[in-house]
Amino acid sequence: MPRGSAELTSARENEIINACAALYDTMGFAEITVKDIGDATSFARTSIYNYFQTKEEIFLALLGREYRVWHRELMAALEERGRLTREEFSALLAETLSKRERMLKLLSMNLFAIEENSRTEKLVEFKREFGAAMDAVNRGLCMLLPEMPQTEKTRFLYTFFPLMQGVYPYASPTEKQLCAMERAGIGYRRFSVCDMVRMAAERLLGV
Repeated sequence: MPRGSAELTSARENEIINACAALYDTMGFAEITVKDIGDATSFARTSIYNYFQTKEEIFLALLGREYRVWHRELMAALEERGRLTREEFSALLAETLSKRERMLKLLSMNLFAIEENSRTEKLVEFKREFGAAMDAVNRGLCMLLPEMPQTEKTRFLYTFFPLMQGVYPYASPTEKQLCAMERAGIGYRRFSVCDMVRMAAERLLGV
């Protein structure tokens, strides 16, 4: 860890994550290198290794930040709206996740490999953000269905969160993928992120 204040460390880490996010908006994970990320920051590329040892750690930090933003938006909406119906809760999940396209795109990558190539302390930081997001959804379920046993809420969480990993590829196929499906005779029907999340949540909630 570099010398200096905690504020400087946080600022440097955020600059690195911001650079990674900007590159990821136009490039794929495999294309982006630590050099690319370093070139997009205001300090020497080699300084990145004082904060992140691998490209995977940077992407894990970016995904953790995306989870944190979603968690905050979801909690704010829950506090504002109070108790919801099943349809309203499903719509809320769909609405908030439709704003987090980058998060869903990150989730569609090989998260197992990214976690394996990150240090334990970086993985712990990420899991805290992931856990907070799960807690926010669980809180919504408690407000929605206070009579639902926690075991059933847990079933929802451990079905819904894995489903999130497949939303982006289905909602945003590339032209190459669309062409291949057409030639393979697959009748693809496009659904938006909002539509897919809402349908999944409603089905899990028995709407």
